[in-house]
Amino acid sequence: MPSDKKKYKPVDLHKVTRYSIKKRPTKTKIKAFGRPIKNLDGADFFDSLPRFLKSADLMEFIDLVFKARKHNFPFHLLLGAHVIKVGLSPILIDLMENNIVTGVSFNCAGLIHDLELAFWGGTSEDVQAGLNDGSFGMVKETGEYFGAIAKLACEKKVGLGEAGGLFINQEKAKHRRLSVFATAYRLGLPATIHIGIGTDTISQHPEYNAACLGEGSHIDFRLLADICADIDKGGVVANIGSAVILPEVFLKALTVARNIHKGKNQLTTANFDMIIHYRPMVNIVSRPTSNGGKGFNFIGHHEIMIPLLAWGLKKKFKSK
Repeated sequence: MPSDKKKYKPVDLHKVTRYSIKKRPTKTKIKAFGRPIKNLDGADFFDSLPRFLKSADLMEFIDLVFKARKHNFPFHLLLGAHVIKVGLSPILIDLMENNIVTGVSFNCAGLIHDLELAFWGGTSEDVQAGLNDGSFGMVKETGEYFGAIAKLACEKKVGLGEAGGLFINQEKAKHRRLSVFATAYRLGLPATIHIGIGTDTISQHPEYNAACLGEGSHIDFRLLADICADIDKGGVVANIGSAVILPEVFLKALTVARNIHKGKNQLTTANFDMIIHYRPMVNIVSRPTSNGGKGFNFIGHHEIMIPLLAWGLKKKFKSK
């Protein structure tokens, strides 16, 4: 056996080969996006549902969201990036503009896809093909723009989510009306980003500033903890499509809120996903509500379930 051990050192990311987003085929394009429902003539669909099992749960959850908003408590969404990739941004934005959704939290990939859609009208790539030749995630503009957002967050001492919305609006991105983060900034709603170093393609770029990203994400964590204090008093939180990061972050933010603000737990929680995962079930549905409140779990594809939820919410808010 050789006795000498190889000494490894961090890779110099200035050596990576990148390419322009103009040369990358994208899987998600604006023309295929969903759209918020305008005509509620078919709203009797919800009245036709049987009041059993998940149908009854969905109607109860919608009622609890309405009750929370009526008393000015938050309806906050924890979101995986997949929600943006399947064209649900216009539906989320509509709920934000109608004062139903009061804030959003994403993993880091959420801002990456939102950013690409806002500036170039397309996002999401063929991961397998890019992995085979080392081009996956190597779009030059995305790394540069995200680096600018991190720098902006550092300079202004704000969270990454706010900096992202500010940057997209400030740079007048062509499709900024379809950006969840630009909308949140425009409406003055909280939008938070919770990073994992090495989990996102921007980690592959030389503009990656771990210090600024970490500081901005920690500001967002503290902001979420403040939001959780109001959620716990009678608000609602829904986790949509995040299997690990957001359920873990939420549990810690809620712990901070309960550590600082004592009182009765009266929150409503829900998990929307395509399959049952351990962390969302325990960290969203069961643990936070074990001492008060109620948790729900809904299984189904986001591109169907979230428009359905939005339809039910708008029907409820319009009829009252």
